[in-house]
Amino acid sequence: MDRRQQRRAGRTVVAVGMMVGLGVGATGCSSSGAAAQGVNGAGGDPVTALQRAADTLRGAGSSKATTSMEMATGGTRVTIRGKGVYDYRRRLGQLTVILPEDPAGTSEHRPITELLAPGALFMKNRGAGVPADKWVRVETASLSDGNLVTGGATDPYAAAEVLRGTRTATYMGRTKVGGTQVRHYRGTADLSHASRRASAADRASLAAAAKGFATAEVPFDAYLDDEGRIRKLRQHFSFVNGREKTAVAVASTTLLYDFGAPVDVRLPSPKDIYAGRIADSGAENQWAH
Repeated sequence: MDRRQQRRAGRTVVAVGMMVGLGVGATGCSSSGAAAQGVNGAGGDPVTALQRAADTLRGAGSSKATTSMEMATGGTRVTIRGKGVYDYRRRLGQLTVILPEDPAGTSEHRPITELLAPGALFMKNRGAGVPADKWVRVETASLSDGNLVTGGATDPYAAAEVLRGTRTATYMGRTKVGGTQVRHYRGTADLSHASRRASAADRASLAAAAKGFATAEVPFDAYLDDEGRIRKLRQHFSFVNGREKTAVAVASTTLLYDFGAPVDVRLPSPKDIYAGRIADSGAENQWAH
């Protein structure tokens, strides 16, 4: 990919993902054992197992996570990667998101630090004109994608909440993810249905995504371990590029591991949040140059 293609791809990422929101001014816990019954029981219903997956994560408490988001358009492909930790009970996470490399294979961008919280996304090193010591705060319900793609990484718990909207699913057999035996399921979730079944913190965001994506249907491949915990989840979103009015395919992959890992996420104080306007062109250049 030459420099011109890289810049074009970067602009597409902005339009599809992180620029989406920046230009815009109770389900109870079930035990992991109960979830596992749907996974392991003879003749267990795949749909039920997947719809319980978010509750099973809350039962697990926390984990480490790695993410990747792939977008292809105009013959170019861009991959954004993230890594961090997540507390499923407090609904708090922290990811370091790495932007695409330049054609020579070296990064030209500072990593973006993202804090994930109920109803909000905080980003540092994000946006032109934002002081280095300030955070950008975005209300996820205000985003047309509900923050499923905006941050360049899908919130791990929100990804699991999407599975509450599972309409159809097929058990594909056993395999391994990261050395762990898992059951592979392939299916389709409906964002409208997921928003009605989601926890209060995610309901509005998923409802926004159901309206904002090109389609509310989300094809997925989910890999659950024998306790019903998500180990790998790959979801496919179809997003309308607001500038070109064309649908862009976005594939988001989340890997969860090291369950019970310590998580210490502290949200920024109001004085550390940037209150000014973020220049669109500058933010675009952050990706494209």
